[in-house]
Amino acid sequence: MDTIYRLSLAHKYCDEILWLPSNMDFRGRAYTVAPHISHLGSDVARCLLEFAHGKPLGAKGLDWLKIQVVNCHGTMKKSTLRERRDYANNMMEEILDSADHALDGRGWWRTADDPLQCLASCKEIVNAIRSGNSVNFISHLPIHQDGSCNGLQHYAALGRDQAGAEQVHVAPTDVPQDVYSGTAKLVEQIRERDAKAGVAIAQRLEGKVNRKVIKQTVMTTVYGVTFVGGREQISRQLKDQNAVDEDDLWPASCYLVKAVFDSLREMFGSARQISVSLQRTCRNKMLLVFLWIYSIQSSPDWCEWQLYDNTRCNIASNVCGHTALSNKTLRQRLWLHS
Repeated sequence: MDTIYRLSLAHKYCDEILWLPSNMDFRGRAYTVAPHISHLGSDVARCLLEFAHGKPLGAKGLDWLKIQVVNCHGTMKKSTLRERRDYANNMMEEILDSADHALDGRGWWRTADDPLQCLASCKEIVNAIRSGNSVNFISHLPIHQDGSCNGLQHYAALGRDQAGAEQVHVAPTDVPQDVYSGTAKLVEQIRERDAKAGVAIAQRLEGKVNRKVIKQTVMTTVYGVTFVGGREQISRQLKDQNAVDEDDLWPASCYLVKAVFDSLREMFGSARQISVSLQRTCRNKMLLVFLWIYSIQSSPDWCEWQLYDNTRCNIASNVCGHTALSNKTLRQRLWLHS
């Protein structure tokens, strides 16, 4: 029923330019008010949206459309941009079939992580190719660009942490990196070392440490998450995955949150020092008062980077507006023209 309602709204406004009213929270993050069709919605909602004012693809635009369709499909998440583009070229017959025979064809698009957005990308690629001049083809399809744990990106840059910078794509790497998987590997190394040393809880956690267990704690480190908060996050994940017995939830979550913090200190050494320094400065009441106003329940360094990061996003949006560049901010993710 929800899908039918979204489609009916899209049909009603398909020939009109939509403006998505947004609220801005105290951190400077903009959230769309519209509940049914917005860039914050599900695959159904996102596939229905395109820019009102199209732009020519230019020399590299078609390549970005190919990268977009592969990203939506989800089979090449760990591959380089060149490998994703080459994969799209190899799958061109499937892309053509999906665009021309969406309902009665081979259905490659149906196997995607985001099938409807994948289908929209297939159709845009086919239209561009068949236009006879893809460089001048006017495209309206949004191309998704996302950051990699933005808070850690800022800290890695401030602290000149090479290893950390590579994990969050501040420094160039040959293949996409994943700070959550990287942290999980370090935590697993700690667990293996402790298990060999006879630590009982480390032994019982064999095969239980994965990306999902530690992701939220890593993500909220820059928000000022405490040991208690991190332990609760990991405990919930272990419980949801039925990874350990009820009696082991407390010791396992305590053990893992300490391992996560130790791993992050190893990966983002200078960044952690900056964070601690900011917290000490705030405790001494030497930082600007407005940072305290907005961060009573969490560490002030979180508020500082949030305000800076979201101010940067909002400034970028304003610049795009003044220079006639279309964009839409999805928290810290951008929808851009190809």
